[in-house]
Amino acid sequence: MEKRTRYQEKVIRNFYENREAISVQRLQELVTELYLSTGKKRQQNWKLIATHLEHLGAPTAQIEALVAEDKPENVLKFVEKYGNKKS
Repeated sequence: MEKRTRYQEKVIRNFYENREAISVQRLQELVTELYLSTGKKRQQNWKLIATHLEHLGAPTAQIEALVAEDKPENVLKFVEKYGNKKS
């Protein structure tokens, strides 16, 4: 395995420093896609949303409740509350 360059190390470090912001942005994009999707694609989007919520540290019970309700607006409310707590 080759040694990473300084640039590569910087990119990796920046990714992990901004991981929460990346997850929040991706959640917002997935909610938009969720409004437009149906069937298998909708189920796949919910799985991705659950994954990003886990990365943000949401409790498993809350994630399961959001998925069971199948209401994208509730995910947006959670993201807004999460953003207010971090600010």
